[in-house]
Amino acid sequence: MDQTNSISKGKKLIVLGFVAIAVLFIIYARYQDSELLTPSAIEVIQRIAYLFYIALLASFGAIALGMYRYHKGKIERNEKNLSTIIAIVTWNPKSRKVFVATFVGYGIFFALVSGTLVYQPEVTFSIHYGADIPSGFVAPCCGELGYMPKIIIYLTEHVGLQIIPINLVLQVIVSYLVALNTTIAVSAYTFSKQGSGMSGIGAVVGAFIACPTCAGTFFSLFIGTASGIALSLALAQLQTLLIAVSIPILLVTPYIMAKKLRNPNGSCKI
Repeated sequence: MDQTNSISKGKKLIVLGFVAIAVLFIIYARYQDSELLTPSAIEVIQRIAYLFYIALLASFGAIALGMYRYHKGKIERNEKNLSTIIAIVTWNPKSRKVFVATFVGYGIFFALVSGTLVYQPEVTFSIHYGADIPSGFVAPCCGELGYMPKIIIYLTEHVGLQIIPINLVLQVIVSYLVALNTTIAVSAYTFSKQGSGMSGIGAVVGAFIACPTCAGTFFSLFIGTASGIALSLALAQLQTLLIAVSIPILLVTPYIMAKKLRNPNGSCKI
């Protein structure tokens, strides 16, 4: 019964977190009319921007706690389904290390690709933008839904952070899914080397599709440098579309790999 409650509470926290994020974006979008940005209103909107990020972090916390409870509940109940196999495979100490390393590594990679981590060697922030080094501020207005409020941080004269809410949410979601896929793929590959008969290629599929840009690099080895550059530019221009496509794939792939790790009676091979 306790395990069932843990799974149920975990699901509720996950849903609550995502719903809260969606509501935050919608509510804050109401304050993006430049006509509302009067001297008397700017301080109020600035405070709302601070509250936005506090609530966003709280939502992330709710999702993380929900995932933990759901994951733990699945292991304790030890049901014979794919979700339980995924939980078992990713729960051991080795898998946790792989997960954390991948989550952090891909998070940094995503930050570079999405423009969250900015490096501009040709620009001196203190001269071009009049910024104090180091310093930071929250820009409360004005932009499209999901793009405000924006956090700008000047770390050095050429390195800074530009935190956009929608990019931050995507970064966390995609990094988590990539880490999950990679962890299962590593476990599956390790198991295949022990003579299970599972295809090594099938075991690393999750890690490959987790990174469309990595796929572009892979293809460039065969297509040529010029084509590789063109492909990279195309990927950059279609970044949002690629992310939208990759998320459903990353959600499905763990279950595909979990099937390879399931015994005929439904239990986990590992």
